[in-house]
Amino acid sequence: MKHFVALIAIVATGACSPPAPDEESYVTRLLEDRTYKDMVYKTGPDSPVPLDRRSWMLPLRYYEPNLSYRVPAQLDFLDEQPVFDIPTSTGQIRQMIHVGHLEFVLDDQEYRLAALVSEGDGLFVPFRDQTSGNDTYPAGRYLDLPYSNTGIYDLDFNRAYHPTCYFDEQFDCPFPPPENRLPTSILAGEKLPPEDERRIPLTNVDESITNSTNNPNP
Repeated sequence: MKHFVALIAIVATGACSPPAPDEESYVTRLLEDRTYKDMVYKTGPDSPVPLDRRSWMLPLRYYEPNLSYRVPAQLDFLDEQPVFDIPTSTGQIRQMIHVGHLEFVLDDQEYRLAALVSEGDGLFVPFRDQTSGNDTYPAGRYLDLPYSNTGIYDLDFNRAYHPTCYFDEQFDCPFPPPENRLPTSILAGEKLPPEDERRIPLTNVDESITNSTNNPNP
């Protein structure tokens, strides 16, 4: 019930886009946040990166900051919000509420991504794109978006990050639903180390799992 109460706040009530960022200050803040994340992952007690993998997994690799991958997205709010059974990397099922679709334009092409709610104070947007399994983790990447009271969201792919199961297979990570597979390359956010620097093989996503159970519960 708490999810549905919280969702009242994200019904679109306006049509204003986020203000255009100052490029220099935006990039400075983004790079500072990346440096801080590296420090936490390297020395923090709750780092998801095992000690024996930190030498090659850290520092994290990123695409260069690119403001063209930061776009406004309109939430097309669903009146009836189905519960999705989302398969995870350990073979479990995690239930999430599908609250609507984020609609946006990238390189003059229209796209949309399913916006989910599970825990926390915002939207969870897992996605795959044409870089998945090549430059980025095969299972996809994630975006976390704070609730907006206008229905307009700051969709910033420069902040796309790898799930924790990339670092350690013991973590339980939800896969993106099939509708969140973008038919384009998102050259922003976290990416993998060069192939010759990787010390473990990356497990390919089991397509039969990701295709099978991303359906609403009755």
